[in-house]
Amino acid sequence: MIKRLLPIFLAIACTAPALAAGPQLKGQAPGWYRLPLGDFEITALSDGTLDLPVDKLLQQPVPNTLKALQHAYLGVPLETSVNGYLINTGAKIVLVDTGAAGLFGPTLGRLLGSLKAAGYAPEQVDEVVITHMHGDHIGGAGADGKAAFPNATLRLDKRDADFWLSPEQIAKGGDGAKAIAAIVKAYADNGRFKPFDGSKDGVEIVPGVKAFPAYGHTPGHSNYVAESKGQKMMFWGDLMHVAAVQFPEPAVTMSFDSDPKAAAPAREKAYAAAAKDGYYVAVTHVSFPGIGKLRVDGKGYDWLPVNYSTNR
Repeated sequence: MIKRLLPIFLAIACTAPALAAGPQLKGQAPGWYRLPLGDFEITALSDGTLDLPVDKLLQQPVPNTLKALQHAYLGVPLETSVNGYLINTGAKIVLVDTGAAGLFGPTLGRLLGSLKAAGYAPEQVDEVVITHMHGDHIGGAGADGKAAFPNATLRLDKRDADFWLSPEQIAKGGDGAKAIAAIVKAYADNGRFKPFDGSKDGVEIVPGVKAFPAYGHTPGHSNYVAESKGQKMMFWGDLMHVAAVQFPEPAVTMSFDSDPKAAAPAREKAYAAAAKDGYYVAVTHVSFPGIGKLRVDGKGYDWLPVNYSTNR
């Protein structure tokens, strides 16, 4: 019986159409990651990634940069994360940096989508705090003359506001600077732009969240700190651009630094404190979610990313 049916099976197999392989779908899941901090909840939000020619931007000999990147199995241009962070204290919701929106091209501008995927609406944000006024940190705060977070107050260090919103800088910065000025105006017109005077003792944004000066990368670059029940996380902004290079060599500066002589010690001070006290840091340009801890390693530091967990 089998011998008689075998030619029929073979004939069917030979004439059956070949099935095409499934197409590759590409893309990623919406970018958010959540973890507790005492009674607070922190949500990392991805704005996307940006290819950077870091061999031209880092202020050290190119061979050293390339060697450090190769050691980490990386190359140039370096695909670099742009992250924002949401702090939910239970009473207030604070957004640290907003991504770039449309200021840097099509690979960024995803933070609002990440925020919504994480379960929040822009209207729920009470405070938008900006580490500094570069476009990839403040660009997502608004567009077309409107605030992206209509019920939030926009906060940043007065030194940064005075510098970047001066007529000379707006004229020098072209369309990007004008777009940032329009974003600030959207909040200021409704009485919701409130810059602060930086203080080494910290400026309270809401209970449990403070701003601290970390000047150098820009004139008013600020770190933000969230603390609850003895747990602490510091949000660094641009104290780090290329982890594979700058954690081993903290003195390496970036061509984006307004004042490299001030930026380098600000970085080194922040790295040393994080390693000594063992608290979490959240970093805009470290691979998403950009949250981890530091440990001293010789003259530099090891980066220890947060352990992924679904038990939250």
